[in-house]
Amino acid sequence: MSLSKLHQQEDLGRASLPGSHDSGYRNARILAICQGLFTCAISIDLTLTALTGYQLAPDKSLATLPFALITVAGAVVTWFAAFLIQRLGRRLSFALGALAGAIGGAISVWSVFHGHFWSFCIGTAAVGVFQAFAQYYRLAAADAVSAEFKSRAISTVLTGGVIAAVLGPALASWSKDLFPTALFSGAYLMVALLSLLSMIVLLAFYRDTEAAAAVQVAAEPELPARATSEIARQPVFVAALANNVVGSMVMMFIMTAAPLAAVACHHGIDDGANIIQWHLVGMYAPSFFAGALIKRFGLGPIVLAGVALNLACALIAMASTSLPAFYVALLCLGVGWNFMFVGGTTLLAQSYRPSERARAQGLSEFLRYAATALATLAAGPLLEHYGWSALNLAILPLLLICAVVSVWWMLANAAAARNTAANTAAAS
Repeated sequence: MSLSKLHQQEDLGRASLPGSHDSGYRNARILAICQGLFTCAISIDLTLTALTGYQLAPDKSLATLPFALITVAGAVVTWFAAFLIQRLGRRLSFALGALAGAIGGAISVWSVFHGHFWSFCIGTAAVGVFQAFAQYYRLAAADAVSAEFKSRAISTVLTGGVIAAVLGPALASWSKDLFPTALFSGAYLMVALLSLLSMIVLLAFYRDTEAAAAVQVAAEPELPARATSEIARQPVFVAALANNVVGSMVMMFIMTAAPLAAVACHHGIDDGANIIQWHLVGMYAPSFFAGALIKRFGLGPIVLAGVALNLACALIAMASTSLPAFYVALLCLGVGWNFMFVGGTTLLAQSYRPSERARAQGLSEFLRYAATALATLAAGPLLEHYGWSALNLAILPLLLICAVVSVWWMLANAAAARNTAANTAAAS
């Protein structure tokens, strides 16, 4: 490696540290703001869409369909979004995603005013398009820094959701009565406005950067792209997929049904909003220290801790339907998701070469959304026919699979490290 390349790598590594003004970290902070705006908008949907769907649905078993369509639309769009981002750049692509969210919010307002269930489904699906693009915020931040700072960059973006986690459900609770003749329509107006603000921030402040490619070039010669099947067979990719898919699937499955379950257990609509509020705090508050925990204890223990917290959620929810039990269970669910999601995203960012980015990210995000869509579609009917305890019991096999896959990756990673050390020793 030449001296100039070595200095370039060192400078980019230092620039990736928090508090610097490196373009990669600057973009991470801009994306944190956009993550906050997106989370605030989507949390309104998380809080009220199941209830709005129940209000508008011609068949009450369809109550969670509009909410599920957020995830379904995300699953359909996410694969194409990866290649659109590669073609148009992140700034324009992310702005187009935010525009879709604004349009979706406006359609939802019209639908609630006119009592149209199916057009409401179209509106929530458009919000799902916004979500599909917003999910690449964390990967954009990870790609812009060197390997040792990826988990910290991912956590930085997710911290943007902390204030939104508190503000979003509170805003939903306040704005749902903004127009007394159309309950919940004011909340969807907030979705449209927040999405529009996110688009403005992206166009005004975000700058496309190829810092990640510069780090890669400085570190080693560019390697040829591998087949998608070869990428997908790596233990690191499988572990990333397991944590991202299972973490998101379990979280959305339980969270989708939680407000309805709370109301069915004789708690109020505002109680349902507050439960989701604390859940969202659990989802995003750990981002302030998740990167540091990963650096201290390693990825493996953190993702396994996330699995354990999800298990605690299920056990608490099955043990009691009291209001405190809902709060504690959904808080555990949020923290568990954060550990699995930050850990899984860090693993994903380590599994591909720059030339493989769109395919690897697109495949991972598509599978995550597809599985999550199935979970959200199933949540309403299962809750209606089997009850809250059955929903929580159903997540236990998924958590077991994730734990097994994570341990398999940890063992494979340890074996690879031993082989590398042995080869180094033999060469010396």
